[in-house]
Amino acid sequence: MKKVILSTAFALALCLSFTSCREKKEANNAENTVEEVVEDTKELAEKTEGTVEETIEDAEKTVDGVIDDAKKTANDVKETVEKTAEDTKDAVKKTEDDLKKAADKLKKGN
Repeated sequence: MKKVILSTAFALALCLSFTSCREKKEANNAENTVEEVVEDTKELAEKTEGTVEETIEDAEKTVDGVIDDAKKTANDVKETVEKTAEDTKDAVKKTEDDLKKAADKLKKGN
């Protein structure tokens, strides 16, 4: 009878020791998984932050480029308008001179 009780006690002790090790391993696995998730989240946040900063820099460069292009276009338009105005002024003056010459010829012919 002693052997049966001792054998049962020994078997229970073995079961409890294996079960308690298994629970510790599962707890360690869960803890490791949580740590990995936290690390992955930090890495993702850092990558996202870098991407956002790059996007902002790209947007600033694009806006600067658009502003520079708009200034250049405005200057080109201004120069074209000034040249057209000068050409028109010259054409009006030439026409005026031609009309005066024609008027002078008519006066001389009468």
